[in-house]
Amino acid sequence: MSAPSSPIDPWKAFSGSAAGGRLAGVLALDDFEPLARRTLPRPIFGYVAGAAETNASLEDNRLAFREWRFVPRVLRDVSARDQSVELFGTTYASPFGIAPMGLAALTAFDGDRVLARAAEKAGIPFVLSATSLTPLEKVIAAAPGSWFQAYLPGEDERIAALLSRVEAAGFRTLVVTVDLPVAGNRENNMRAGFSTPLRPSLRLMWDGMIRPRWLVGTMLRTLLSQGMPHFENSFAERGAPLLSSKAARDFSNRAQFSWRHIGRIRDRWKGNLVLKGILSPEDAALARQVGADGLIVSNHGGRQLDCAVSALRVLASIVREAGSMTVMMDGGVRRGSDVLKALALGARCVFVGRPFNYAASIGGEAGVLHGIQLLRSEIDRNLAMLGVNRSADIDRRILDQAAVAADAGSLRRPD
Repeated sequence: MSAPSSPIDPWKAFSGSAAGGRLAGVLALDDFEPLARRTLPRPIFGYVAGAAETNASLEDNRLAFREWRFVPRVLRDVSARDQSVELFGTTYASPFGIAPMGLAALTAFDGDRVLARAAEKAGIPFVLSATSLTPLEKVIAAAPGSWFQAYLPGEDERIAALLSRVEAAGFRTLVVTVDLPVAGNRENNMRAGFSTPLRPSLRLMWDGMIRPRWLVGTMLRTLLSQGMPHFENSFAERGAPLLSSKAARDFSNRAQFSWRHIGRIRDRWKGNLVLKGILSPEDAALARQVGADGLIVSNHGGRQLDCAVSALRVLASIVREAGSMTVMMDGGVRRGSDVLKALALGARCVFVGRPFNYAASIGGEAGVLHGIQLLRSEIDRNLAMLGVNRSADIDRRILDQAAVAADAGSLRRPD
């Protein structure tokens, strides 16, 4: 993977942002969201931002990070800082990547390749979603280091056909999402006016008309240059058009998907096999027994089972069961401090989703690269202030949880 495009200057914060235009005021990942809210039609923004039912899991993903405090060391000579990480034999420039996100080409023109190219240039992992609107062959041609994430039915023939396609395209890392036996209760999406299949409506038309940047720059540009978007990567064959009533077929027959299928995938797939959506130590042990190479501890960004435990809360217990597997996580990561807390609890890498989707909708590839650089700079600065030179040396000794009890107030979980 490539190295960072420019050296990190930890004193840059004193001179303001180096970005211009719409990115000039974006000083942290959270700053992308309000800009995206004003740019995207309400149904589209609602799809990205929404979670299941009461948003309890979505909110707890952030709360979990706030319940840990750092214990810094001083006078440690931190002049040789290095935040690189090795995953599956590849060295990446930073210990974070871009999570798989469906319909990214609906929020930004050519959004899947925008995200993939930015990750490739910055030297971080990118995971292409099965529910993407760009053929996987085109994405890996633009960014050869990309990983592929699959939603699989409990049908051996369809699984084998998709694996053959993914392998032929040149992907070396397969991420199988395992927490989607049925669709989550996305009532918040429906309240915002979003549905799958996407249905034309007066609300969507009006929202598009009053947001000409998205209407012209994303939707019309896509239709004129690429035609009607399709679900391209759910199976070996091309999926249904985005606006087709047949789109629901791409999400069916998943309830019977089981560990038996994972075992057969392991026998068939010769590359790296990662299971995403693990929250139970018992399931981590089963993943180890079946021969998985890695895990992504995740509650699907709060989009599946509401009130599911946040990844950070169970991370350490899963690491203990993982053995030699590479453990990663996602959910609620917004700051460099979040990344380092996850590393201290045993993760090798974390993945970030929504903020990079918003960044693409605001500034395309430049917006995503800006977001990557913001997070990378925060990690570098925090390493220095923690008294650590290498992110690989981060461990549990930098964290303290008991100290937060005295001042957490409303942040404390109910008994």
